Amino acid sequence: MATLLRFYKFSFVFTLICLGLGVWYGWASTGNVGATASLLWIIVVLSVLEVSLSFDNAVVNASVLKEMDEVWQRRFLTWGIAFAVFGMRVVFPLAIVAIAAGLGPVETLNLSLNDPERYEEIVSSAHVGIAGFGGAFLAMVGLKFFFDLDKDVHWIRIVELQLARFAALPAAEIALLLLVMWGISTMLPPADALTFLVAGILGLVTFIAVEGVNTILEMRAEAARLQGAVIRSGLGGFLYLNVLDASFSFDGVIGAFALSNNMIVIALGLSIGAMFVRSMTIHLVKQGTLAHYRFLEHGAFWAIIVLGMIMLFSAVAHIPETITGLIGAILIGLSFWWSVRHNRSQALSAPGPDNAPVG
Repeated sequence: MATLLRFYKFSFVFTLICLGLGVWYGWASTGNVGATASLLWIIVVLSVLEVSLSFDNAVVNASVLKEMDEVWQRRFLTWGIAFAVFGMRVVFPLAIVAIAAGLGPVETLNLSLNDPERYEEIVSSAHVGIAGFGGAFLAMVGLKFFFDLDKDVHWIRIVELQLARFAALPAAEIALLLLVMWGISTMLPPADALTFLVAGILGLVTFIAVEGVNTILEMRAEAARLQGAVIRSGLGGFLYLNVLDASFSFDGVIGAFALSNNMIVIALGLSIGAMFVRSMTIHLVKQGTLAHYRFLEHGAFWAIIVLGMIMLFSAVAHIPETITGLIGAILIGLSFWWSVRHNRSQALSAPGPDNAPVG
């Protein structure tokens, strides 16, 4: 219990602060106990929804952070969380409305506070582009993990082994994603199809650009023979994680409007969830959970592929966030259970006092 408190104490304090702000805002704006309680309940539900949708985000963050030096780990967990909480949960929806409606920052903020229905309408109208960009980026993150010739640990072996072999074909995962995007675009009206494809291509280019920056930094590190050079370190890993976090938050921000169109309520609820994701990331890194549970990372990356595909298909039809979160939870839960089974079988087969070989 003390160990858990060490990792999650700040998140609980942050939650109490946000709930306190919610009570103050609810009472100041409504002057009614029932309305304030209803507003507070929406904040709690939004925070739980964000955590359930983002557990796979925490696992992937941990898989990248474990390879980074401590300096850049701290930078991501401080600056990165500020970007995730303030940038994506507050500034991002405002930026969408400002660009879509051609408004200034002050006018957009005024619209969000005084005409939330119109604000929600404008944000929702940008969903096709957001779905294309975020879905393409997330799908590439997941596919890149499995399209890897050097990958020698496989969870769903019959599938993952074949994907690893296809990695011998250059850019196979990019071709696969482009075909999926083209197929989805054929189900959209011409204007939306163009928006979707352009946004999807930009998401793909963003992924390639971040990977390129990371590769260049790795090559420089190798050339300088830096001791302990790792897979993703320094600026490259920092950029990768922040873009990844942003892509994960797209779906949560848009989905939040199903519960409320009040910008302050949405920001408070999603920020609580984002803070708990940060705590889960630290917990996974410091406890070495990914190293102990062999297939947990695989489950998270399968969940990312599913989330990316759901986000892409959401341009055509709405898919409830509950289903998205449930699928991710099931995949991660199964990979965890499979890891526990593997650990038990390894322990039973290892030589020891009770099962030492005879003779």
